[in-house]
Amino acid sequence: MAKTSPAQFVREVRQELSKVTWPSRRELTVTTISVFAMAALMALFFFLVDQIIAWLIRLILGIGG
Repeated sequence: MAKTSPAQFVREVRQELSKVTWPSRRELTVTTISVFAMAALMALFFFLVDQIIAWLIRLILGIGG
């Protein structure tokens, strides 16, 4: 395995970073909002599924009111 100097490593990292296509502020904002919205929807979905399963178990076992 070839050893590289720290200076060479930094040059290669900067070269690779120049190849990256960075999102615009608008794209970043839309994507971030989408991620938070989907996370909230999934949290709500799993909460509801959990409540239904808990209700069914209580119904089957005859626990609670």
